[in-house]
Amino acid sequence: AAGSKGSSKGSKEPEGPVDITRIDLRVGFIKKAWRHPDADSLYVEEIDLGEPTGPRTVVSGLVKHIPEAEMQQRKVICVCNLKPAAMRGITSQAMVLAATHPETGKVELCDPPADAAIGERVTVEGFSGEPDEQLNPKKKIFEQVQPDLATNADRVACYKGVPLMTSAGPVKAATVAGGSIR
Repeated sequence: AAGSKGSSKGSKEPEGPVDITRIDLRVGFIKKAWRHPDADSLYVEEIDLGEPTGPRTVVSGLVKHIPEAEMQQRKVICVCNLKPAAMRGITSQAMVLAATHPETGKVELCDPPADAAIGERVTVEGFSGEPDEQLNPKKKIFEQVQPDLATNADRVACYKGVPLMTSAGPVKAATVAGGSIR
């Protein structure tokens, strides 16, 4: 009887496979970005994800890697179902995906095609399913999926070697090939 009690508790939360489908990746548009007032290494971004609630506030540790001017008025890929987290007093409501070069450590934002629609979900062929509404931080879903995210030799962002796609084509990095994505 104790075993059945435990399983009914677990059924409240859908337990799908731990793969890319659990992650809510969407095309966002950085309306503006500025230096975090209390942290030298952090940017605060206002990112439009096409939601009726308006843009989300996102905090990213990219100051040492990407000039502030390159963080303005551009499309990005966001992880939209992480639990909001306070970073030096500002709550971050998503995470921007970037690729890191394996040798030089150069970091670049993952770019959706120019024609990708703001708010559209990024898909991976062969993986279908609805993302969790919010990833349970204790389950470390993103942390388990992340090692399989990388750019290929053609700089295309991939999950297990399969391109991350928008309706307008694949997500890419400007120059980083064979880089990890996080």
